[in-house]
Amino acid sequence: MNHLTDCDSILVNNHQTNKIKNIMKNLTNQILAAVNEVVLGKEAQVKLALACILARGHLLIEDQPGMGKTTLAHTLATVLGLKYQRVQFTSDLLPADILGVSVYDRNSASFKFHHGAVFTNVLLADEINRATPKTQSALLEVMEEAQVTIDGNTYPLPQPFFVIATQNPVQHIGTFPLPESQLDRFLMRISLGYPDHASERALLKNLGGRAIAGQIKAVCDARTLIGLQHVASKIHVSDDLLDYLQALVEYTRGHFATGLSPRSSLGLLQCARAWAMCEGRDFVIPEDIKTVLPSVVGHRLQASGNTHVAQQILDSVAIPKR
Repeated sequence: MNHLTDCDSILVNNHQTNKIKNIMKNLTNQILAAVNEVVLGKEAQVKLALACILARGHLLIEDQPGMGKTTLAHTLATVLGLKYQRVQFTSDLLPADILGVSVYDRNSASFKFHHGAVFTNVLLADEINRATPKTQSALLEVMEEAQVTIDGNTYPLPQPFFVIATQNPVQHIGTFPLPESQLDRFLMRISLGYPDHASERALLKNLGGRAIAGQIKAVCDARTLIGLQHVASKIHVSDDLLDYLQALVEYTRGHFATGLSPRSSLGLLQCARAWAMCEGRDFVIPEDIKTVLPSVVGHRLQASGNTHVAQQILDSVAIPKR
């Protein structure tokens, strides 16, 4: 990738501010434009998904069947040039089907570990809430530590690694609600919703969606993405904005049964940085925090819809004066 040398130079030369901003803006714009060719009319959701990845987080997409959840996940993996594995979660799926299993080899008189689907860059856990809680819990160590422990042996996962999970609304038949510990592993939850009139017409004319998904080419690769994630983690955040973020988090602890954890506040900060990067800036503004907050806090506060809860929080905490 021709972005690679530039990205590496960014990480060792902190004085190239303009070059950093230009490379960030150009590369993220290329990624977003490529994904938006397939996922039509969902620019905001696509940008949130990319911000989640740049923040080194896992993404949960909740929506009705047939809304393009799987298409979005597959397209992101393709555009980012990453290895991709899809696992269809069902009620009879076992943890070993995801993680792998040790099998006895008679020739060597020893057990040999066979890697599961999780040994990839992007794991699509399709309809994750159709699996039993036992199988869901198999992802807890994977999502937190990026490793698998089987029979006392620990196996690191490829880097970068993240999970994109889709789930149907909890009222659908045959679903198991994700426990709080599992939900908290997801940095963001988004919903695609129905397409607008123009986007659906384009889909009907085979101008987007899976009709052209096979034509999309990678504009990034694993090493470049790691570099972008590193740059995103260094986006400047002022002390005033840290005060604002802490005030938002502390509000949830005083007004909801279970407020946001320190992991949540760190995730909110990283998402705001990543969103600023997607906007082509090397500093965070209050609007960045406000934009990503609904997707970061809604599922953690166990709300049926995160827009109302997020708006309550944002309305109750004043933005610091500039």
